[in-house]
Amino acid sequence: MKKKIILVGLLILLIIAGFIGYKVAGPAVSDQNGKYLYIRSGDGMKELLAKLDSGQVIKSKAWFSRVAGWLKFKTVKPGRYELKKGMSLYAFVRKLRAGDQSLVKMVIVKERTREAFAGKMGRKFDTECDSLTMIRFINSNDSLNAFGLDTSTFLSVMLPYTYEIKWNSSPARIIEQFQVAYKKFWTPERTDKAARLNLTPLQATILASIVEEETTRKADKLNIASTYLNRLKINMKLQACPTAKFVSRNFQLDRITEKQTSLVSPFNTYLNTGLPPGPICTPSLESVEAVLDAPSSTYLYFVASYTFDGSTIFTSNYDDHMKYARMFQAEQRRRADSVKKARNK
Repeated sequence: MKKKIILVGLLILLIIAGFIGYKVAGPAVSDQNGKYLYIRSGDGMKELLAKLDSGQVIKSKAWFSRVAGWLKFKTVKPGRYELKKGMSLYAFVRKLRAGDQSLVKMVIVKERTREAFAGKMGRKFDTECDSLTMIRFINSNDSLNAFGLDTSTFLSVMLPYTYEIKWNSSPARIIEQFQVAYKKFWTPERTDKAARLNLTPLQATILASIVEEETTRKADKLNIASTYLNRLKINMKLQACPTAKFVSRNFQLDRITEKQTSLVSPFNTYLNTGLPPGPICTPSLESVEAVLDAPSSTYLYFVASYTFDGSTIFTSNYDDHMKYARMFQAEQRRRADSVKKARNK
């Protein structure tokens, strides 16, 4: 009889242990695969429990509190935490306790304005670093001075990479990550190449941003960079159409007229000699390398080919340049007239 009581007791203990083990190590997170739990800076355990309850993330808030107590999870760390289907309470609490958050992938392709960049960041980082917080930061020279930047040069620090950033990062921390990648890119070899062209890394980036907006053809990028470098050497105005477009803030323009080239701005190279004070976009690495590896030439002018095949014609004297420019304009008008006639049929 005594043995039977002991066996029953052991069986009950095993059932209880199994039940506790299932609650702790069994699947506890609801069907949330591919979703995230966002904990804001300043949130404590009270706020966390409210999120878990309202979001129906876990099956039992009471068991979460028990496991949190056993694992001495007291300090809530802000972040973006991935919720995996079937995750146990033990694994979930350990993840939160360690602050093991999932990083946000931030892809920089081409940014043209601080405002557009701030909007992009706001969509990615929501309330922790919304667009208003970011634009206030990058519109302040006092904030940017810590990075050796100002409102004109800010875009130079962003290379076209995929960055992995903590969701609760501040604007300063985000820019710091950009700067780490920027400094790593500008190796002594690249810096020396720029110096041989009488350029700093910043100036090479600014010139590359103009080249970037001129063409997508690698061969043409090299010659365009060479042309602009030749103009800089003789103190000739760059007269780069992309800078006038940048000043106008109408990036859909396909033709630049006197209306744009007469706009007063330090970025307008039709009015000012030398490079603008900052980049007009975040250039591709190919454009930066095109500047650094620009071939030696006597080119001072270039115009889109009158064949409209996407190529560029480079010349060393103004008369030749104007001849090709007139041929391009004539073909442009002919094509426009053809389209107009076709529409009127």
